Amino acid sequence: MSAAAPAGSDRTGAPESRPATFREVLAEREFRPLFGSYLLSTAGDELARVALTVLVYQRTSSPLLSAITFGISYLPWLLGGPLLSTLADRFPRHRVLITTDVARVVLVAGMAIPGTPLPVLLALLLLVALCAPPFESARSALMADVLDGDRYALATSLTNVGAQVAQVAGFVLAGSLVALFSPSAVLLLDAATFAVSALWLSARLQRRPAPAAEAGGEAGRSVWRDAGDGVRLIGRSPRLRAILVLTWVGTLFANAAEGIATPLVDGLGEGAAHVGVLLAANPLGVTVGGLLLARVLTQERRERLVPVLVVLSLLPILAAGLVTMWAGPGRGAYVLVVVLMFVAGLGASWTIPLNVAFVQAVPSAFRGRAFGVAVSGLYGVQGLGVLVAGLAAEGLPAGAVVALIGGTGLLAVVWPLLSYGRTQGHVAATATPAGRSVP
Repeated sequence: MSAAAPAGSDRTGAPESRPATFREVLAEREFRPLFGSYLLSTAGDELARVALTVLVYQRTSSPLLSAITFGISYLPWLLGGPLLSTLADRFPRHRVLITTDVARVVLVAGMAIPGTPLPVLLALLLLVALCAPPFESARSALMADVLDGDRYALATSLTNVGAQVAQVAGFVLAGSLVALFSPSAVLLLDAATFAVSALWLSARLQRRPAPAAEAGGEAGRSVWRDAGDGVRLIGRSPRLRAILVLTWVGTLFANAAEGIATPLVDGLGEGAAHVGVLLAANPLGVTVGGLLLARVLTQERRERLVPVLVVLSLLPILAAGLVTMWAGPGRGAYVLVVVLMFVAGLGASWTIPLNVAFVQAVPSAFRGRAFGVAVSGLYGVQGLGVLVAGLAAEGLPAGAVVALIGGTGLLAVVWPLLSYGRTQGHVAATATPAGRSVP
């Protein structure tokens, strides 16, 4: 089985006459529900996440518990992501998407019941998060089946940018809605986004067989063996390993400050409504940076910019922490921190070219598993980052913790960047359905 066609070629390997356009990508019938439903779900998730984070901090005044609430949705990727992601290759991908959305409607609606004890809310949030690995793996893999060549590369960039816009909208709306309405109302709105997503996907996606069956995979294989195939595929490729390590380390430090956003804003003298604005600054920067990368530069040039962008994603975080420590409470300091987080977001658009390079290098029947391994690590380090930040903020001012995150991150990415540079030009390994490498 060959790897997916590279950006700039069609499925036959012939060069495309011109770059793809956003109009061509959006004209694809199946891409629209994949794209639109993802944006709905992302915005709804941020509504629920901010509502629960603020609720826990108001009840307990504990930065650690607030960070745990924010980061709990990342942990299932670390604990069971590679196994759960095999469902995207074992079952029809459209069915995986619809089933997980329906499950999340029921679970989030249960969270919206007034008076639900805090431990039950967190348990339901964990169950909701367990639906994410199979859903995200199936969505990413199916998008690569629907679009090819540069259309896929542009679609990936558009999806990443759209997700950032949805995060901005979700965070900003969350701050206002939490101040105006009850957390239950915000959670019901989140449940509604999953319901609309399930209906949209059910109506518009083509019914395809399970990828493993279509590729002639072995019947009765265990999920453990399937998950191992995804790990081995990545392990054979120095290029894929370098991309993953850089992505994981860079994301660990670029996102850790989100977990202490509430105490950071409190230390700057602002209220709960300003938490959403601060959290929205980084994804807004990623949106702007991603649009520029997608339409102005080729994939090759995007990859060359990755080292500069990685540094840009961390240096402003160090500066934001120092500003908070030195300036103290005040509207001016708060605005400057928001601006610095926006600039960090511009740099964080480095994830877009690495995402394209990774997914396109993996054979179609293995995309669910390989994506599961990659995103499991990604969400795992995000959850670890916010939890460690919350723990540090129990004994240090939030501004000092943010400065430590930025400074340590700049040192930690040096080796991954060097490894990434050494492997540029390498081709990822392909694999047979049984998981054996192909020379």
